[in-house]
Amino acid sequence: MASETAERFQALMLSREGEATQVALVSLGEDDLMEGDVVVDVSHSSMNYKDALALTGAAPVVRRFPMIPGIDFAGRVRASRHPDFKAGDAVVLNGYGLGETHYGGYAARARVKGDWLVPLENITPFEAMALGTAGYTAMLCVMALERHLVRQTEGQVLVTGAAGGVGSVAVALLAELGYRVVASTGRLEEADYLKSLGAEEVIDRRELSEPATRPLGKERWCGAIDTVGSHTLANVLAQTRYGGCVAACGLAQGSDLPVTVMPFILRSVTLAGVDSVQAPMALRREAWLRLDQLIDRAKLRAMTRTVRLADVPALAPDFLAGRVRGRIVVEIG
Repeated sequence: MASETAERFQALMLSREGEATQVALVSLGEDDLMEGDVVVDVSHSSMNYKDALALTGAAPVVRRFPMIPGIDFAGRVRASRHPDFKAGDAVVLNGYGLGETHYGGYAARARVKGDWLVPLENITPFEAMALGTAGYTAMLCVMALERHLVRQTEGQVLVTGAAGGVGSVAVALLAELGYRVVASTGRLEEADYLKSLGAEEVIDRRELSEPATRPLGKERWCGAIDTVGSHTLANVLAQTRYGGCVAACGLAQGSDLPVTVMPFILRSVTLAGVDSVQAPMALRREAWLRLDQLIDRAKLRAMTRTVRLADVPALAPDFLAGRVRGRIVVEIG
């Protein structure tokens, strides 16, 4: 693969010193990148909960050091040995260990396996990262509810962590599909924002975040998308209507699940796990196609702000503390 190895570019680099994670803005050359058959000029990345964990070292999501963080990116192919891609193609990548075991999106250039890339057609690289891993995960959750026949006519659908990245996109997607959305948030001051995305009702997360006192509660929603886990997910399950489905994709409150089997064996509730990292390519392509078809671009702009690469480390603590609304696009190129 022909390359201008002398040309330098900026990247964020994580290193480990004892128990502390260090972050530095460094200058790299193409020869410093990891193996792959496609080189991409990265124009945009995004910030996700997992990125904040990696940048702060709050959880061991990075499995080798040094590491360029950033679990997703979008840009254009610079050079390719892969038969499906050529120079100039717009592409998006998330998952497959990006930013964890393989150099990630917080760099102006990346070398990756072409088998990991999804081509972009009608979605621009900026829009792809305004959606990012969070939006793609939200779409996978919506698709899980559809597969389990959660219909718009059967009642409300709950979204937990609704003011965050996954939650914001999930509210917008569900509303666009005609679902009646209940948004749960710990930031009730964001009620107008959530209603602008399509929520018909906003509730305080404290209704769901405390330990359950009973194995079953009042039946409230026919489906749910949960980004929180722990007691919240347990309460969501206990209050899901007969035959409903809950798509679980996050652990903002915790990785535990203190629930009984009662929702499953007495109300036939389905708990559908949603993984974005190793999802098969056919499912990825379907999700990105659906995002292009469904997302309201005006709503997407309203939930998104843009930052520079150098600004990213300072945002990580706010992200973990739940003080970040919607989506953050990182301008790279």
